[in-house]
Amino acid sequence: MEGGRKVFAGQREEAFFVDLGAIFDLGTLRPFQNLHLIPTPAADGVDATKGFNVHTIALQVPKTELTRDDSEPTDPMNPSSVIGIWATASRQRASVREPKRGAVRLAGPWVQVSRLGMPLINEVIIPLGNKDRWNASEPEDDEQFLRYYLDPELQNLLPVLYPGVFPNLAALLGAPPASRPRNDLLAILLTGIPAGLIPEFQNFTGSTPADMLRLNLAIPPTTVDPSPLGILGDDLGGFPNGRRVFDDVVAIELRAIAGLTYPLIDPTFTPDSAAAVLADGTANDVPPLRDFPYIGHPHEGYEHEHD
Repeated sequence: MEGGRKVFAGQREEAFFVDLGAIFDLGTLRPFQNLHLIPTPAADGVDATKGFNVHTIALQVPKTELTRDDSEPTDPMNPSSVIGIWATASRQRASVREPKRGAVRLAGPWVQVSRLGMPLINEVIIPLGNKDRWNASEPEDDEQFLRYYLDPELQNLLPVLYPGVFPNLAALLGAPPASRPRNDLLAILLTGIPAGLIPEFQNFTGSTPADMLRLNLAIPPTTVDPSPLGILGDDLGGFPNGRRVFDDVVAIELRAIAGLTYPLIDPTFTPDSAAAVLADGTANDVPPLRDFPYIGHPHEGYEHEHD
């Protein structure tokens, strides 16, 4: 296509890797089960998406079609270099099933039932009673969920579930929530990271809290030794600056919630050593492609396996 544009639609390997059982079971991470309140032998993570394919629509477009002023970003510190992206899924309000014919008729207006910007927000940050409400809302209204970012439930559970493993985090949590808000998570997940916290980097989109995947288009892709830990691995080309196929977003978010990024707002805080190694123990079994559409080749239908 003209201008370097490319489009792909079809089957690709499911590139997201996560131990859903561990994440949803109160953060019972298999590699650290021996340190759990109810200990069991440590084990490798179980990738719940291993062996699956997904329907994929991939687009490659010029940067000038994404920036607010149609420019080619060159200055990482220029606010115009940053874009924010999210997606929604909707379905019609009513489903009418005809048992004898096996048919399903859909009717009524389209209703938003899911959305996604940053990964695992609904699963890890938003509590059960508000998950549907979050899915049905727009990012511009995310201030109503602010308290779950400033004092996340998983953060408070970690020192309880893993006694003695997170002493510094436990000491921090001993203070009232209002005195130790997780403004680092607010920046990483809801506003983008403002200038001044990380040298020569920002992906700030404004003070309005909104769940979006943010990308600074002036930062070139990391072509030599990219880190799957993204910015936590000193790689400004990775998550949470965009989200590459191979970024270990689960480990990054777990470590951030465990306090590894708290020194961004309080340099006197020392993260626990466990926060720097926290992970669910999964990895993708199919390597990504070096070229468009980047996501790995799909598994064959005749022979494949799941964890």
